[in-house]
Amino acid sequence: MSFEATYLGSNGWLINFRKNNLIIDPWLKGDLIFPPGEWFFKGSLEEEILINKEIDIILLTQGLPDHCHVPTLEMFRKDIPIICPKSAVETLEKIGFSSIKMLKPTEKINQFNLCFEATAGAPVPQIENGYIVKDDQNNGFYIEPHGYLDENLKKQNLDAVITPTKNLELPLVGSFVKGADVIPKLINKFNPKFILSSTVGGDAKYSGILNNFISVKDYKEESNYNLVDLKSMESIMI
Repeated sequence: MSFEATYLGSNGWLINFRKNNLIIDPWLKGDLIFPPGEWFFKGSLEEEILINKEIDIILLTQGLPDHCHVPTLEMFRKDIPIICPKSAVETLEKIGFSSIKMLKPTEKINQFNLCFEATAGAPVPQIENGYIVKDDQNNGFYIEPHGYLDENLKKQNLDAVITPTKNLELPLVGSFVKGADVIPKLINKFNPKFILSSTVGGDAKYSGILNNFISVKDYKEESNYNLVDLKSMESIMI
């Protein structure tokens, strides 16, 4: 086993390496509301998601509320190491976190026994982060939650990619999540053993005017790759 991946719903993942536990973009409790208010967009969880493992590191891909979710982050001890893009730093400082490691695309950091490489992610509107994460045995994965692949990344073999597998589209705007489009590129770039579906799953319910205009386009699987679509709190050994 290289690592165990548990889907937490929405953008959230719990990754258990041999020596460390990593949580990514967690939304575990409370509502998810985008400005200007819940009339515009609101997500509600059926119930609080409980994590029964000690978390060593928090990894955030974006500073938006569905990735940097304040009520959830307030649950963690304030000295826990957090790796994040610039857009999340102000929010994390207001919460009171004391060990914030801000990465820009192409920058790397070693934390415990893991190496984190930030990649260029979605422009929403500033460029956010994707990541390549590897342990000391060179086992690892790539994650980016909007389907934006950094074309400057070199080809390499990874155990898994964590990616949306659907396009989410708005009238006039077009696709703001491009999962269905990016999968062939991810396969070519990383030759992954597993493709883990992310971003639009889980047990949350959504409301608000924005939700009424979002349309979904699925990825039509045309390869023999293991495309895994987990339910909330389901795990896979990789």
